[in-house]
Parts: sequence; C-alpha cells; structure tokens
Amino acid sequence: MKCSLRYSDRVYLNKDETMFELGSYVVCPGHGVGQITNIETKNLGSEDKTFYIIKIISNGMTVMVPQDKKDGVRALVDTNEISSVFTLLNDHDVKVDNSTWNRRHRDYLAKVKTGSLIEIADVLRSLFLLKESKKLSFGERKMMDQCKELITKEISITTGDPESDISSRIDSCFE
Repeated sequence: MKCSLRYSDRVYLNKDETMFELGSYVVCPGHGVGQITNIETKNLGSEDKTFYIIKIISNGMTVMVPQDKKDGVRALVDTNEISSVFTLLNDHDVKVDNSTWNRRHRDYLAKVKTGSLIEIADVLRSLFLLKESKKLSFGERKMMDQCKELITKEISITTGDPESDISSRIDSCFE
C-alpha cells in the first residue's frame, strides 16, 4: 500500500526540529529500530495529542509513541556515532563490574532503555568482558543478545550493510 504525504503528515519532534514522516526509520528506546506506519491525532479528554504509530522491525510489534515525548523516538545514528560504537567495543581496557548479577542487570537495563547506541554498546562490551571471567546468568546472556541485535539492526539499516556483516564485525571486537 502506498501512502501519499500531505503537509499535515509531517511532524516535528523536540526543539531540534527533527522531522519524521510516514515511512521514516526511527529508534524506540528499549524496542529498537522501527518504521513509522502512521501518524494519528487522538482526543484525550480535553486535548488532542499526536502519536507516531511505529512497527518494530525485529519482532513486528506496533507501538504508539506520543510525538511530544522527548525521549520517545530518535533518528538513526550517523556514521560518526557508528565509528564511536566500534571504538568503544574495541576498547577492553575497562574495569569489569563485579557487583551482584541483579544489580548489574538493573544498571544495564537502565542504559539499554536510554536508547543511546553508545550506552547499549557499553552494556554489550561489559557483558562480553564479564563472560570471559565468569558464567553469565540467563538474564545477562539474554541482555547481551538483545544489545547485539539492537546495535546490529540499527547500524545495518543506517549503512545498508547486511546484518550478518555487522554481527561479524561486532564479534571480531571480542576475539
């Protein structure tokens, strides 16, 4: 189905006036990369509120994000941030967090929920390095896989490179 865009279909987010249109790829913190499939205005009590309707690429889930929510969605990363991600992943000269697994999990989850690719890469690096010294809990292994998938998907869509190439490049940072 082809969508025709009208001026009203363009919505500005935040004060930096990043424009998201129907079909734009965006990142939903905690969910990953999605595509805007609709922009709807709904009446909530006494006010009208505009929402992005976003289909998450990795699992097909649909989320509704208020347009005016500052940390609701963000644009895909640019090439400078991609190189920063790989610089971070290659830097293994960091202290590994040896606190209890549930405290680490809570801290890592908070970083993932920011939606920042750098924060997600930091969690991935920490978990990979921790894995070298001890067995990860089920939750930590699941989070490590989730972080790798979030990074892989976003970089793949940004660069147009196959996900398998990005995944291999991430793995090579820890060999």
